[in-house]
Amino acid sequence: MSSDIVSKANGPSVVRILIADDHDIVRQGIALILQSQSDMEVVGEAVNGLEAVELARSLAPNIILMDIDMPDLTGLEATKQISRSSPDIGVLILTAYDREDFLFEALQAGASGYVLKAGSVDDLLHSIRTIRDGEVFLYPHMVTRLVNDYVKQFRAGEETDTYVKLSAREREVLPLLAEGETNNQIAELLHLSPFTVQTYRQRIMKKLDLHGRTELLKYALRRKLVKMD
Repeated sequence: MSSDIVSKANGPSVVRILIADDHDIVRQGIALILQSQSDMEVVGEAVNGLEAVELARSLAPNIILMDIDMPDLTGLEATKQISRSSPDIGVLILTAYDREDFLFEALQAGASGYVLKAGSVDDLLHSIRTIRDGEVFLYPHMVTRLVNDYVKQFRAGEETDTYVKLSAREREVLPLLAEGETNNQIAELLHLSPFTVQTYRQRIMKKLDLHGRTELLKYALRRKLVKMD
């Protein structure tokens, strides 16, 4: 991630979190829960999507908890802007809407996870740690919806294969990115510099017309370059 996760002396790594929700009581309640965790720190709160975009830029959090229905700028539009300008920030949609259309829109916008407000505190904490570790978090029933959507797209022939545009090295880097490896980890595996890996990342995203890590994962799954356990 672009902003380093802080490591406390003799303690766990701490993930920096921004909460974006237009309801004060929701933000404050979530903040209390997260601040009670030794590996989490709330670095800011946003009351609308526009403020979320601005604070993402100024505070450089590791993860943003993003509501969907907010004034000025929706959470989905804010997610899209953040994923394009700061792709290393993980956006976790936290919403009351258990709706397939919102799920797909969130993933297309670049979100790294989708959690329901009706879910448990354990679900929320687990989802944050999952995204912190470079993975995508979805409920099992949402994964089923996503897979069904892949099948429909495949059968309808909606996806134009752009894989041939990638160089041999880019094809090596792509599945590692999809699996959540960091630039430094990929650089070590492939004996490259982190700067070179970042260049490959940018080229891959541009050639495949992908926006955010979730779209990259979806593409890699369709190409069977990675497996979802």
